[in-house]
Amino acid sequence: MSPRRRQVVFIGDGAVGKTSLLAVMVVGKFPEVYVPTVLENRTLAIDVKGEAVQLDLWDTAAHCESERSYIPRVYLEAHVILICVSIDSPDSLDNVVEKWAPDVRHFARKTPLIIVGCKKDLRDDPNTLRTLASYRQVPTTYEQGQEMARLVDATYVECSAKTGEGVREVLLEIAERVDVKETSRGGKASGCIIM
Repeated sequence: MSPRRRQVVFIGDGAVGKTSLLAVMVVGKFPEVYVPTVLENRTLAIDVKGEAVQLDLWDTAAHCESERSYIPRVYLEAHVILICVSIDSPDSLDNVVEKWAPDVRHFARKTPLIIVGCKKDLRDDPNTLRTLASYRQVPTTYEQGQEMARLVDATYVECSAKTGEGVREVLLEIAERVDVKETSRGGKASGCIIM
């Protein structure tokens, strides 16, 4: 029997770390060059509770409104949606409630949401702290991420694609939310990941 396919959609502001996270998940290597994405699909085979699952991982663009016409279809077909934010960009967390969660809930009300705090390695980085201080900002805290997740009925995890810290936890959270047994969206299944 062929593995079940599940759509996992990554959304969020531009340059928050979506593409880097996907690259580390799929090929195990951090990309050294930033290339803005329009719409890219990658696949990853995992095992959820003893069942083979193929994750279709969709990396979406945030930078071009004209390219957002595909978004309703992508949202509707998603089994899990990850809203990626950057820990070194407090504005990206604010945009979860101002832009991303309302957009998702409009098209895919019952689809599980995961907020991913990307670039965890920059939380204590001196250059990041100096830059944010010049704008009277500080990096997003874990507690702020959890609170945002509570507000939009999501879960919250953090990672650093650059160091690899937390990437496995993001995959485990996806596996927890992927609905393996049912064809409808919004279910839960827990399990382990074998890559």
